[in-house]
Amino acid sequence: MRIVSGIQPTGNLHLGNYLGAIRNWVKMQDDVAAGGGQSLYFLADLHAISMPHVPAELAANTREMVAALVACGINPDKSILFNQAQVPQHAELQWLLNGTARMGWLNRMTQWKDKAGKNREGASIALFTYPVLQAADVLLYQATHVPVGEDQKQHLELARDIAQKFNNDFASEDAPVFTLPDPIIPPEAARIMSLRDGSAKMSKSDPSDMSRINLTDDADTIMQKVKKAKTDPEPLPSEKAGLEGRPEAANLVGIFAALSGLSVDSVLADFGGEGFGKFKPALGELLVSKLAPINARFVELKGDTSALDAILRAGAAKARELAVPTLDKTYAALGLVRG
Repeated sequence: MRIVSGIQPTGNLHLGNYLGAIRNWVKMQDDVAAGGGQSLYFLADLHAISMPHVPAELAANTREMVAALVACGINPDKSILFNQAQVPQHAELQWLLNGTARMGWLNRMTQWKDKAGKNREGASIALFTYPVLQAADVLLYQATHVPVGEDQKQHLELARDIAQKFNNDFASEDAPVFTLPDPIIPPEAARIMSLRDGSAKMSKSDPSDMSRINLTDDADTIMQKVKKAKTDPEPLPSEKAGLEGRPEAANLVGIFAALSGLSVDSVLADFGGEGFGKFKPALGELLVSKLAPINARFVELKGDTSALDAILRAGAAKARELAVPTLDKTYAALGLVRG
């Protein structure tokens, strides 16, 4: 089993990133390592340049993201942790796959439509071909499984389509060039919403810092944000069905459930009938207890640039070693002559 997944180095990781993806990465890392498989996790800095960006911020955010991932439990001795820019085979394979990908396939990508908006003519080509680079990211390593959220399922399906067409066009049935990766959609992946609007995902792009719990927040800040989180005047119900139509209440209960490892119904069995005056302090204390060790480790790592660079260099060397055989097979299958 070989798992590959990436995350954009946007900086300022928040609770939604942790509960929605990173915590599952850590669990998969440990499970896959125990089974003799491999996990590759990368900082998608090549993807980041598909949108306007500040170069100095991208470099700083890449290192900050490494610190955050390690603080959350990604172990460079168990997983291969690297950034795309140090593994040029990603960009090479994307170009080779551009000959197989089809304009119609890319035009149907919902994220392209969302990110480009009405200004499609002004969007970068990189934004349009972003899914082909995503395909290269996983096909390069012969990934067997890719953890994806619902919003990324379409991109993995595209990767499979590209791999299948390439194998059909340029390889024999008994010796395919690419493995078709299967999705992993962790059932426990939590969808964490804004503390100010229960209908919107928690996001670093929200102008209000009160809308999210950052992994860099100290205990006092966490307690203050939970205390001021939007709620409604009704007491908590005793069953999950009672949260219907109450997005802010459902979000806070969902966060408590995800952090405690309990079901929503179990949480409500303890707090049903209570007001938020009792529930919020309990939630704040739980958040502090879970995030304090991550915060402490992150602060310690963040300042050690040389150590972070060393982690990326070591991971990239391992990644390149795995990537080269696939790239060589791809060049050969296409009939490209190399020295």
